[in-house]
Amino acid sequence: MSETEVTTAPRPLLLADGTPAGRAWSLDPDLKHLNHGSFGAVPLVAQERQELLRVEMERSPVVWFPALPERLAATRARLAAFLRVDAGDLALVPNASAGASVVFAALTLRPGGEIVVTDHGYGAVTMGAERLARRFGGRVRTAHVPLDADEEQAYEAVTAEFTDATQLVVVDQITSATARLLPVERIGAEARRRGIPVLVDGAHAPGLLEAPLAGATYDFWTGNLHKWGCAPRGTAALVARGPLRERLYPLIDSWAAAEPFPDRFDQQGTIDATAYLAAPAALDFVERTWGWAAARRYMDELADYGAGVIGAAFAGTAGADTAVDVGMPVPGMRLVRLPDGLAADRLQADALRDRVARELGVEAAFTSFGGAGFMRLSAHVYNTAADYEYFAEECVPVLGAWARENTGKRSAR
Repeated sequence: MSETEVTTAPRPLLLADGTPAGRAWSLDPDLKHLNHGSFGAVPLVAQERQELLRVEMERSPVVWFPALPERLAATRARLAAFLRVDAGDLALVPNASAGASVVFAALTLRPGGEIVVTDHGYGAVTMGAERLARRFGGRVRTAHVPLDADEEQAYEAVTAEFTDATQLVVVDQITSATARLLPVERIGAEARRRGIPVLVDGAHAPGLLEAPLAGATYDFWTGNLHKWGCAPRGTAALVARGPLRERLYPLIDSWAAAEPFPDRFDQQGTIDATAYLAAPAALDFVERTWGWAAARRYMDELADYGAGVIGAAFAGTAGADTAVDVGMPVPGMRLVRLPDGLAADRLQADALRDRVARELGVEAAFTSFGGAGFMRLSAHVYNTAADYEYFAEECVPVLGAWARENTGKRSAR
């Protein structure tokens, strides 16, 4: 989208009683929430369900914990149906990074072994891959995928790093910093042909993609239900298929350690599993109120509109080219190019996020890639066009001033 192209604002979603969708959440009304993609937001119905479960747990812990594995198995079946996978392939983990850590803990590398990652990878997961490589004296190879790379170009960039020494591939389904898809099915198929295991980081996929594991050609996939699925925080899935899955164990060993995958993940001492048990309440709420297909369509249209109005505002205020050519765009997420002087690296992007929240009252996501700064938009059903119009009118001029101030400081050095 060019910086002057602004789509028509989609009509806000309403609850069944005709009130705004935001009424179903407990988000701070004094803040504008434009960053659902980082931590998600939990609807009141799921918060209330989790609190009732906690009360039940604390009233009778000796009854609660022995019965927990059976309840978790039933919950896994409901979550597996949402993801359209077999419940026997799905284990529950606290987040996608934890799922990746489970996989890293299970694998061994031959001397000189290599792990292929991409320069779009989530930093914490890439750090885990690097730690695995160090354990066995191996190394990590980074595939460089241009932001504007289409499916074929992205596939070729990743598979070009495969060698006879490659023993694991770690690739994002939806990249966090750059809000783009990667062709994980094609990459997985080529890796399988060569006998290389593949771990797909699908942190953003549940809820945003209709069937994130359709056509899966990889060994391991992990995704957060507490992002787009709006489940209570600390709810994610680890899906594993093939013989390597029997090497997977929870990060906490408990009395179910001798059980097969994924049953051994259902018993981990006194862990608070109420987030898992309450997750279906969030998924069912969206389905019952709007339907997930309609919710995804609204999120995509709203993100498109938000990118248009904010991009046009930056172009007018800072004279910057805000157009971003993303090769494989993601539904519900968009990038807007920031003026020079803002978010040139991860630390600067995080500092900008904190300053915008503190001084401008907006929760927003700022990222960097290749030395350029971006605002990452990630809309959900409680967002409205007015949220993005407010940011364009009230915040963009301030960010433009900050950018000029920062570039002036650098010029004076």
